[in-house]
Amino acid sequence: MSAKAISEQTGKEFLYKYICTTAAVQNRFRYANVTSETDWDRLTQEHPWLLTERLAVKPDQLIKRRGKLGLVGINLDLQGVQDWLRPRLMRETTVAKAKGVLKNFLIEPFVPHTQEEEFYVCIYATREGDHVLFHHEGGVEVGDVDAKAQRLMVAVDDKLSEGQVTEQLLTHVPEDKKEVLASFIVGLFNLYEDLYFTYLEINPLVVTQDGVYILDMAAKIDATADYICKAKWGDVDFPPPFGREAYPEEAYIADLDAKSGASLKLTLLNPRGRIWTMVAGGGASVVYSDTICDLGGVDELANYGEYSGAPSEQQTYDYAKTILSLMTREKHHQGKVLIIGGSIANFTNVAATFKGIVRAIKDYQGPLKEHEVTIFVRRGGPNYQEGLRVMGEVGKTTGIPIHVFGTETHMTAIVGMALGHRPIPNQPPMDAHTANFLLNASNNAMTPATTRTASFSEHKAANDATPAKKSKAGLPAAKATTLFSRHTKTIVWGMQTRAVQGMLDFDYVCSRDEPSVAAMVYPFTGDHKQKFYWGHKEILLPVYKNMADAMKKHPEVDVLISFASLRSAFDSTMETMQYPQIHTIAIIAEGIPEAQTRKMIKMADEKGVTIIGPATVGGIKPGCFKIGNTGGMLDNILASKLYRPGSVAYVSRSGGMSNELNNIISRTTDGVYEGVAIGGDRYPGSTFMDHVLRYQDTPGVKMIVMLGEIGGTEEYKICQGIREGRITKPVVCWCIGTCATMFSSEVQFGHAGACANQASETAVAKNQALRDAGAYVPKSFDELGDVIRTVYDELVASGTIVPAQEVPPPTVPMDYSWARELGLIRKPASFMTSICDERGQELIYAGMPITEVFKEEMGLGGVLGLLWFQRRLPRYACQFIEMCLMVTADHGPAVSGAHNTIVCARAGKDLISSLTSGLLTIGDRFGGALDAAAKQFSKAFDSGMLPMEFVNKMKKDGKLIMGIGHRVKSINNPDMRVQILKDFVKQHFPATQLLDYALDVEKITTSKKPNLILNVDGFIGVAFVDLLRTCGGFTRDEADEFVEIGALNGIFVLGRSMGFIGHYLDQKRLKQGLYRHPWDDISYVLPEHMSM
Repeated sequence: MSAKAISEQTGKEFLYKYICTTAAVQNRFRYANVTSETDWDRLTQEHPWLLTERLAVKPDQLIKRRGKLGLVGINLDLQGVQDWLRPRLMRETTVAKAKGVLKNFLIEPFVPHTQEEEFYVCIYATREGDHVLFHHEGGVEVGDVDAKAQRLMVAVDDKLSEGQVTEQLLTHVPEDKKEVLASFIVGLFNLYEDLYFTYLEINPLVVTQDGVYILDMAAKIDATADYICKAKWGDVDFPPPFGREAYPEEAYIADLDAKSGASLKLTLLNPRGRIWTMVAGGGASVVYSDTICDLGGVDELANYGEYSGAPSEQQTYDYAKTILSLMTREKHHQGKVLIIGGSIANFTNVAATFKGIVRAIKDYQGPLKEHEVTIFVRRGGPNYQEGLRVMGEVGKTTGIPIHVFGTETHMTAIVGMALGHRPIPNQPPMDAHTANFLLNASNNAMTPATTRTASFSEHKAANDATPAKKSKAGLPAAKATTLFSRHTKTIVWGMQTRAVQGMLDFDYVCSRDEPSVAAMVYPFTGDHKQKFYWGHKEILLPVYKNMADAMKKHPEVDVLISFASLRSAFDSTMETMQYPQIHTIAIIAEGIPEAQTRKMIKMADEKGVTIIGPATVGGIKPGCFKIGNTGGMLDNILASKLYRPGSVAYVSRSGGMSNELNNIISRTTDGVYEGVAIGGDRYPGSTFMDHVLRYQDTPGVKMIVMLGEIGGTEEYKICQGIREGRITKPVVCWCIGTCATMFSSEVQFGHAGACANQASETAVAKNQALRDAGAYVPKSFDELGDVIRTVYDELVASGTIVPAQEVPPPTVPMDYSWARELGLIRKPASFMTSICDERGQELIYAGMPITEVFKEEMGLGGVLGLLWFQRRLPRYACQFIEMCLMVTADHGPAVSGAHNTIVCARAGKDLISSLTSGLLTIGDRFGGALDAAAKQFSKAFDSGMLPMEFVNKMKKDGKLIMGIGHRVKSINNPDMRVQILKDFVKQHFPATQLLDYALDVEKITTSKKPNLILNVDGFIGVAFVDLLRTCGGFTRDEADEFVEIGALNGIFVLGRSMGFIGHYLDQKRLKQGLYRHPWDDISYVLPEHMSM
């Protein structure tokens, strides 16, 4: 959401820090916070003025009209404050319908003043601009300020001047106070704009001879502007509304939400309630809450929340386990119900998100059965059939009653079942599987034929877009009535390949002649081509780095679909509107600051551009064009008959609910003519009225459906249009959010704009107003489909609508990746791996999560054991591996590998090239003797050959004994590396048969020549064989196999790589130049006939 209330203390802190005014603002930062845990001695040390001044005290918990409620103590000394707090602090009190505990108080200096020195000022945001209200009489008895106050509207992007304030607001203010007040109000307005406030009220504002005092303050800020204002805001604490506790689980979900591109929301209403919800979608979550309350469940509704925007399996698991944990803490004598609902998803893989929920249900199956929880599931969207199947299976395997329904069941029908108001069907009818639509497996009516015939839209001639009409000079440009046609071309901003492919598949199934996407813009790569499918054929679409090139090369484009992030959407949209060819812009991003959205709307109105969004999935015109992911995947496009136009046009705020409307309208009428989701923000780029008037002026539209919601007053314009005769076509309306008036405390729903600031903005009031104006308004969302069917049947009976004959669309091949997801095909994998899995939430080494690796302190040796040997090795084995890596790390710059690395580094090559140069020298003669030594000694020992026989045989065969001999070290000058390893092995290994054998061989070879010792390569080789054979983790065959495939040489390669990298870095650090070998160290041996 965007507008969030802040505490009075936070609001005053912002004001004292950042207001810029010539007025003397008094008592800056002079406030003290008191809770039940306050140490009064420490508080007075931090705020010594508490001991010397008269004081005022009040709760700071978003409580309105504290003065009238007797919740303000004034003109008290510190003892008086403590006495005043004693009967109030941590005591339950009732404010309106909300019961809550008073736990947070604010103490400030008391300001003596007269009634004449009290004023009222308020600034709040609307779509057109910011309203400044001022009244010359402030305080507790201010009354109806909307009726009394002077007001001034500052249009978007305009500035407020002291002259305007004096002239329009301060007409009843004494002359000696006008200058101070004008300066303060202008400074306050600038602060309001700079810090992205959406509401700021001061009552009373006291002005004395000493200056300005802010006595009481209430404020809201646009939380989506955090990325802009973080430096000034700091970490803002948003307190819950009075009467609702702040629960740690809510903070946990808010933290998950902040770290995710998806949307995760949770508000606890009644933790002891028996009705819990886990709903997908901002709009759907409100509809389910409405239905629960309509059916009498308001007192038992435990939570409000939603998950949407394609959360990952892990995110849905974390969300689900939080709810399951909360609902299984206290038993209810009637048992409990969990409603896992949602509309038909546009792009979320339902099966993938359900996996997370299923994991959570399995983890909590014991508590769920103990608390007698019954689960009701209804969902639609991509791969929903598999999701429902898995959900049904977990019910059977766990014994938890889980009732599962798909798109064949009305969205909220499960609420009636859960609350006992309607029977639970034994075997609900299931819609055809995704594969049935796309693979043309049968000849039933639900399965499209393969012929590529014309779609319904072809016989309607007036389908081409009407461009924006040229307006007279000085007036805003008129907007187009028809936004999309069969020839509409668009540019997509952002590398959204899945959405683009979905649009192309829709185009193909609608029998469009050409793809609707002309190009893509992606600033983070250079110009290139991107491959897509057009039916069976592969095509290339251009991708441009900058907008100007795309516009110049594609003048036929008049629509832009922006998938820009919330941070870049404003700039990219403002840039797009500089190009006159663009008439429509769809902005998908959610969380754009309201101030930026209003600037976009202002420019769009000036340019004659229609904006759909922000915070939307887009819109769809069957048979013509769809925006991004609207309408979901092809199975839903075909099931809802969105490949050809019907007679019903709709407008909704919610993207998910727009897809539900597609479903409802396709089941109750001849289908959708056009549908738009204007977005859930407070200020959508285009309004309900904009689109309803377009539909009114479109001959192909015979009836209109509008799904409004709580918050805002746009729906009243529809009422006015019906009354004035501007809207004559039948309009079916329903505003969601009727449950809000039943809650005791304010609840912010999933959409930023879904919050009523006054009685007229409630869903109940708007539904009644629409009903009174003559719109068709059902009693509840449950009956929406029935009302749509009734109105449609009347239009058919009167001849207004003549249903056309169904024409099957062409089939579109299914993408390989999606067919695999649905389990329709199988293919042998190109690779196999058994050591590591990075696909889940956590990296896994040979079955062991990375967190466990660190928790167990396995070290590098333990990790190597997992990745090389697929075993968790004993502690001594891990230590031995690490010792081997340490002793083989380096042996000076003279050895061939280090030499090569140094030469390469000095030739200016990079780290990888230099390291590779050194590694390529490793072989039997340098460093590669570990494997060979292990094989030679093992073969001799296993064959029963005596050490002397082995030495003699190798001599007879003319072969070197690998691992024996050293250029420098000898029996008299032993290699300390070998000695260190020998001491460790003898102390920790269970047995050292091969090592003992090798040491016996060493005795024989050193008797011939003192430097024929068992060197470090040989020692590691034979000791490693002993380790593999005796540690208990390997069979004999497995131990031999690891030696055979070269695992031991890997120890040297890995260890020596550290040294080679060290030499590379050393040469670079020493700034060594190109190496050239000196002539005097080269013996030139040329043929005699060439010598001088």
